[in-house]
This record gives sequence, C-alpha cells and structure tokens, in this order.
Amino acid sequence: MKKLCITLVSLAIILLAGLGVSINSNQVKTEYLRIHIRANSNSDDDQAVKYKIKTAVIEYLTPFISECNTKQKAKQVFLEQELNVEKVANKVLLESGFNYQSKVQIREEYFPTRVYDGITLDAGVYDAVIIELGNAQGQNWWCVVYPPLCFVNVGTKYEYKSKILEIVNDFIKREGQ
Repeated sequence: MKKLCITLVSLAIILLAGLGVSINSNQVKTEYLRIHIRANSNSDDDQAVKYKIKTAVIEYLTPFISECNTKQKAKQVFLEQELNVEKVANKVLLESGFNYQSKVQIREEYFPTRVYDGITLDAGVYDAVIIELGNAQGQNWWCVVYPPLCFVNVGTKYEYKSKILEIVNDFIKREGQ
C-alpha cells in the first residue's frame, strides 16, 4: 500500500508539473478555442439577454462539442454550426423583445490574461468564437470551448471528463488487483 501511495503521489507531481509548464507556455495558446459573447450595451436588459444567449448556445452546442478531442475538431464544429448558433442567439433576442441581431464568427483576437476555474490563460492572440449582439459595445461573457471548460456539467446528458483522472483511476484499479 505504501508503494502505491508513493507511486500515485509521484504520478500526480509529474502530471501537475507537466500541466503547469504547458499552461504557461506560448505554444499552448494554439490549443485553446475561446468563446466571447459581447452584449449590445451595458444596460441591465442587454446584459441579461447576453446570459440567456450564453445558456441557449451552450445547451445547443454541448452535444457537438462533447465529442471533440482536438481544438481543430472544435473549430470545425463551430464552422459547421455557425449559422445555427446565430439562429439560436437571434431566436433568444426575438423572444426577449430585442430588435437587434447577432453575428457569429471565428477569428484570432488579442485577449488580456484571464483566470477561469483556477487556470490562467496568458495574454496573447487566441482563436475565438465571437458572438456579437447588436452593437457589441457592452461587457462580454467569455469561456473556453476547447478544452471544454464552460461545457462542464451542463444539463444531465453531457459532462466533460478528465483524461488524467481516468488514467489515475485505471492505474489504481490495476495496482489494487
């Protein structure tokens, strides 16, 4: 048992050290696909509808994104679903009584350093799905599509799974036999 604990601690340290190096390297920027929803303005109504659209878009995209195992695949899904995502956003806008529409596109943009769920994304140029609502002059909501940080625990049907946790659990099962 002591050998198993030492092995697991060593494995965890190696994995965390490797993860820390990857997250802070410039190369990792190419491995993230971000999403930003830019509100029409900072009015309470425009900000509220931004969050309604966020929920609708994530619910719509989760079945597609949950199957992606690379950033390139996630980008391809967005390119295939771009018009449908726009329709989802426009439907929410219309049902909420707004007379402006959305515009959806993928492009490279500069982003400042941001922290999401304990992960720091360094400032730099990232590929991003941009959903602009109306004039897109208001505060935005952002997240990471790939790896799917904002698609964690959405609904009951789809859930992001950690490959590292699966490897550790498999190792523990093998050692316990």
